[in-house]
Amino acid sequence: MTLTSILPTLRRSIPDPLDADRWPEHTSATPDDVIVSGVSLCRLAELCGLPCVHTASASLPGTGGLPSPTAECTVAVLEVAEVRTEGEERVIALDAQVDDIGACWSELRLIGRASTAHEHPYLVARTGSRGAGAESARLPGDIQPGDVVAVPCRVPLTAVRLRRR
Repeated sequence: MTLTSILPTLRRSIPDPLDADRWPEHTSATPDDVIVSGVSLCRLAELCGLPCVHTASASLPGTGGLPSPTAECTVAVLEVAEVRTEGEERVIALDAQVDDIGACWSELRLIGRASTAHEHPYLVARTGSRGAGAESARLPGDIQPGDVVAVPCRVPLTAVRLRRR
């Protein structure tokens, strides 16, 4: 057994770290899911359909995830609609209204499957336009339409707000 044969297996067993200040209280990651206050976002998507949201207390900045007594944070669970290349840029389009949702795109993560592909920067396409927005995210290079992603949003949202019109 060589190191190159062990690394993909190891990659599938270790989750990427979360920035606890950007996610709701009591959020943890697994290699293929995000758990928010005991709720699996993969299971939430199965039960509710996509897009869906989960809202919990926001984390107090600088505390490593301690809950805020007043602020809320929503996690949006979305489906990848399209992946394309525009010039030198990789672009991801999501099947939801993503303009002005207060998303922390740097925390966007693939859920529902573990990927061993190297991460690449992607621009998030703006709703209703073919062009990419200025927001950047890092996702595995094998991301494809139909994949499910989760992103924390610092404003309370509803699933209705995310649905395409």
